[in-house]
Amino acid sequence: MDAVEHVPVLRDEVMQALRIRVDGVYLDATYGRGGHAGEILKKLGPKGRLLALDRDPQAVEAARKNFGRDARFRIEKGPFSMLGHYVDSQGVMGQVNGILLDLGVSSPQLEDPRRGFSFRHDGPLDMRMDPDSGESAADWLGKANEREIARVIRDYGEERFARRIARAIVRSRKERPIATTGRLADIVSQAVPTRERGQHPATRTFQAIRIHINRELEELGEALPQAVKALAPGGRLAVISFHSLEDRLIKRFMQVEAKGGEFPPGLPIPQKQLHPRLKIIGKPVRAGEAEIHLNPRARSASLRVAERMGEADA
Repeated sequence: MDAVEHVPVLRDEVMQALRIRVDGVYLDATYGRGGHAGEILKKLGPKGRLLALDRDPQAVEAARKNFGRDARFRIEKGPFSMLGHYVDSQGVMGQVNGILLDLGVSSPQLEDPRRGFSFRHDGPLDMRMDPDSGESAADWLGKANEREIARVIRDYGEERFARRIARAIVRSRKERPIATTGRLADIVSQAVPTRERGQHPATRTFQAIRIHINRELEELGEALPQAVKALAPGGRLAVISFHSLEDRLIKRFMQVEAKGGEFPPGLPIPQKQLHPRLKIIGKPVRAGEAEIHLNPRARSASLRVAERMGEADA
């Protein structure tokens, strides 16, 4: 399925945000199919380094095929929550000049029916970023109770018909297991009384289950503090999100780190007790009409950027 073209979202904006130095050290913590990684390598000189992570074995295989002979490049298989350990193992903790997190699902993952991410192609209901570990969506839906299913769909999909959908799932699985994406999409479609214009009725449910199965928000919450620690003073953290749950978490994290801590409103805090680690760079960046026309997936992308402060800056 690598024949599916993967277009890196906000490519030029990411390169501008990271301010690539020819001799710098960079980390692409969500390699995907290497669209951003390839651009970084183009800008690096012979002494530059690009580390990469991805939990998807197909992505790691593609990376080694494309860049495995490049001495400046190294990739490890794993979630981005292990970026601190990875950076430390490479001896560059506190020395990384730029870190990229491009969240969500890559085009090859969405377009491969065997991965079970999309309701547009019928296939096994899997949804795991790493098919070799963890519980598939089908296994989870087969045993989770109605309340838990409703909570996941409501909290991670922001779906107002979550209870109705959960009830339909539990009722349908009594007839036979829900093992394919097509069957789940049909169940949701029949359970949802109204449809949002231009959106499939199963969109929010599929998003919610995928986020839950892969612990995406927990992974992000663990990775962000590690990224700050890994950065060198002046290093940049660039994060692309695709839905409001991720974006709110990133925004809140950067605000707290730029403030120097999280304190109760109105509490007077002496300046010397504040230890800001980040400086927020600009406003969230979104794709322009030209990019959205070429790559509709970019429509929901939001890029937030922050810079690691040194002791002299804090």
